[in-house]
Amino acid sequence: MTSAPSRRAPAPSIDIQVQSPLWQAEPAAEQTVRDAIAAAAATLSTADGEVAILLTGDKAIRALNRQWRGIDKPTNVLSFPAAVTTASIGAKFFGDIVIAYETLKRECDDEKRIFLHHLAHLAIHGFLHLIGYGHEVDAEADEMEGLESKIMMHMNLPDPWLGRHLDRELGGA
Repeated sequence: MTSAPSRRAPAPSIDIQVQSPLWQAEPAAEQTVRDAIAAAAATLSTADGEVAILLTGDKAIRALNRQWRGIDKPTNVLSFPAAVTTASIGAKFFGDIVIAYETLKRECDDEKRIFLHHLAHLAIHGFLHLIGYGHEVDAEADEMEGLESKIMMHMNLPDPWLGRHLDRELGGA
């Protein structure tokens, strides 16, 4: 007897806009983001929906960070969850994710990370914010980091938190 094929929720529709020409240095960036969002959605059995991604630079993300968070400096990723409404027609819009090239590149250089691996991690991190995960308190951060690690490993990419978790176990930072 064979079992019925498993039904997976379709991956979210992903609209990617590239605002900064710096992203041309990473031709696989858009596909990496698509793969990361699809892996996150599949791992979490997230319903069909839409996500908008903006690949930009430090100047633009700094302005957004200042406007929406009151922090006047660039950051690697920002997430803007869509407003929840009951009158939505069609696929659910999860929200927007904005990723800054220069900050991402700087973190890769400083932390000896592979650019596309770190980009995948940031896309996953941003998507988790869109669907309600946060890291304001330690318990939430631990849960979110665990999910990020699980999704990255499902993509056959390294656990982005491995070094940090080992430091905690050994009494470090």
